[in-house]
Order: sequence, then structure tokens, then C-alpha cells
Amino acid sequence: MNTNRLSEAMEKALSDQMNKEIHAAHVFLSYGIWADDKGYQGIANFLYRHAQEERNHSIKFMEYVLNRGGKPKVEAIQAPPADPESLTACFEGVFKHEVDNTTSIYRLVDLALQEKDWATWNFMQWFVQEQIEEETLAMNLMDKLKIAGGDRATDESLFTLDKTLEKAPNDVPLAQEATGDNP
Repeated sequence: MNTNRLSEAMEKALSDQMNKEIHAAHVFLSYGIWADDKGYQGIANFLYRHAQEERNHSIKFMEYVLNRGGKPKVEAIQAPPADPESLTACFEGVFKHEVDNTTSIYRLVDLALQEKDWATWNFMQWFVQEQIEEETLAMNLMDKLKIAGGDRATDESLFTLDKTLEKAPNDVPLAQEATGDNP
């Protein structure tokens, strides 16, 4: 008896997203190694944690496909991009990667809506919310670096930024949780 409750197109799209999340983990791991090599251990630690979060996202997709009776397919993962030339390029790369991932998430939501696959549509809402956090986190990285002086930042301000990111949480406050007492 066939127990797969995903269309062939949806199963492939979800597997593709699982692989995209694995690629994201590799990208952030690569950026973390670059930062570590440059002496930014705090930034590296932040990026390593983010790489693990992306891997966890891939596992969520894997589990969902399996739970719906499908079989996710692991594909070859392309190599991460070349090392960034600067912290600005690194943080901009993180942001661009997250925006690209948001576009992929939205395509999955659209497909679920077209197919009237309400279980997948509901599953994807967590990722829609997550991408708000991810993009905000990346924008905050770029803002912090700009405040520190960007690529012309002093060693002291970069040291402070590095130490701040070492301890920074991986999540951000969301607009949906804001109140008058807690903006």
C-alpha cells in the first residue's frame, strides 16, 4: 500500500530544500573557518552555530518528508563560494544567502497552496517565520559592522564586535511579539 501523502512535485521540492539547507550549513561553516583563520573567533563561533542551525533545518525537511510517507533524496552539495574579501563581504554574503533561501521557502508555500496540501502549507509556516528572523539577524550583522566602522573599523572596534558576536544569541525579537510595554 502506498502511504505517500506528498505529490511527486512536492516531495522533490521538499528534498531540494533539504539539500539547500545542507548547502547553507556548508556556506556558513566555510565563512566561519575564514573568520577563524583571520582571528575573529567570536564571529567564527557565531557562524559555526548558524551552520548547525541550517543543518537542523535540513533535518526538519527530512523528517517531514519521511513522516508524510515520502523519501527525501540527498543530492551532491555544491562547494561554498570563495572566501570573502572582508567582514563586510562576509556579512553581505550571509544576508544574500538568507534572502535567496526566503525565496525558496516562498516557492514551497506557493506550491503547497496550489496543490491544496494544507499539511505542507502549515509545516512551511514555521520556515516563513524563521526566515524573518534569519534576514533580520543578517541585517543586524551588517548594521553592527557599519557602526564599528565597516571595512575601515579600528582593531579595537572589531575586537569588541568579535566579542559581542561570540555571546550573541542566534535569534532576534520578532515584530509579532512586540507590545507597548515591550517594543
